[in-house]
Amino acid sequence: MLRLASSWVWDNWVVDDGERYHLFYLKASRSLRDPDRRHQRAAIGHAVSDDLRAWEELPDALVHDDPPAPDDQATWTGCTVRADDGSWRLFYTGCSRAEAGLVQRVLCARSEDLVVWERTPLVVEADPRWYELLDPAAWHDQAWRDPWVFRDGDGWHLLVTARGRQGDPAERGVIGHAVSSDLESWTVRPPLSGPGGFGQLEVPSVQVVEGRPVLLFSCLRTEMAPGREGVGGIWAVPAASLLGPYDVAAATVLHDPRRYAGHLVRERSGRWVLLAFDHMDDDGRFVGTVADPVPVAWEGDRLVLRPGG
Repeated sequence: MLRLASSWVWDNWVVDDGERYHLFYLKASRSLRDPDRRHQRAAIGHAVSDDLRAWEELPDALVHDDPPAPDDQATWTGCTVRADDGSWRLFYTGCSRAEAGLVQRVLCARSEDLVVWERTPLVVEADPRWYELLDPAAWHDQAWRDPWVFRDGDGWHLLVTARGRQGDPAERGVIGHAVSSDLESWTVRPPLSGPGGFGQLEVPSVQVVEGRPVLLFSCLRTEMAPGREGVGGIWAVPAASLLGPYDVAAATVLHDPRRYAGHLVRERSGRWVLLAFDHMDDDGRFVGTVADPVPVAWEGDRLVLRPGG
């Protein structure tokens, strides 16, 4: 578990450098007192571990930039990958003060050692041909966040929390998509999912678990369409390939909303585990710690938790 005395921690992601696991996570000061205020004050923290359980805190990876900048309000969720030249890239979400933090963009920083990060000029934005832009009558922000970058075949792919342009505003949540050959230049493409009863599909990620591709995303009950069944939390849906298509209407709950923003991580033993943050206690109060991992396995066509496995 990772609990910081002075900060809440929430959305997080892991990269393995071959020697240690590196955890990057959103953090904000507990001195704000109200955890709902944390979002527009988020920085990206960094910790390392040998076992995904005991963490050593390192200097923060990124904090908001000086204005004017696309991330001069806050830095939000992302992912970390190793480029072909051996450097590391941290793709993350940026929001600006000029837009009151309501418009999200995918940005990038570069590092040689996973500790010292320098911003790059990269900005990937929602394409209005396929994706909803800021429309307060339809949704509370312009969703284009939580990038998940992976290689498939000869190219790189970026999945992102987005919203489609058509249909009931309560269920326009889709998996946005962009492609690149070099991690430097990206082309936005149409979404890889259609409506499935969710207003937003937060923190999407894909992995191949025991030979079967699976998409994870998170959505709370309050962001689901009225007709969509489920308690909300972390959702899983099997896919034909890493690039889908993703039938999010068939998603099932992997973990209830006591935990949120989960990713699948492969331990060095080969076992797959869910790593997420403690979102709320049994009384519905925000917690803000990174939980210990929980093993997962397939049960028919459904990915399930195997506590103690």
